[in-house]
Amino acid sequence: MPTIRTAILLAAAGATLASCGGGGLLNRERPDEFAVQRQAPLVVPPDFSLTPPAPGAPRPTEGTASEQALEALFGGPQERSDIERSTLDRAGRAIPGIRSQVGDPGTNTVAKGRVTRDIIAAPEGDGATASTLIPS
Repeated sequence: MPTIRTAILLAAAGATLASCGGGGLLNRERPDEFAVQRQAPLVVPPDFSLTPPAPGAPRPTEGTASEQALEALFGGPQERSDIERSTLDRAGRAIPGIRSQVGDPGTNTVAKGRVTRDIIAAPEGDGATASTLIPS
């Protein structure tokens, strides 16, 4: 009789302990407190003759938390150095309508599909038997 009682008590204790694992109070999903952005305090404007915003106009924002952090760390955009300016000047500016010119049917293009496929599909070698063919 005592062995049956002991077995029942051990089974009940084991079932109770098994139910304690997994998703208890300590393993729940919590919101990220660092991703919360503070709202600017409400301020009564000193001039009450302000015009209301236009319907559908975007709300003026102060930037996201990450933008504010970058501003605080680095102080906003810096002036370009002389070397960077000269490099950009030498590179030149993009032609304003270049995207529409590229899509124009009159634009001459070179089809490189077959040649590129042949190069990629070529067997790998050590280059000892490489040869060239110059078309005449």
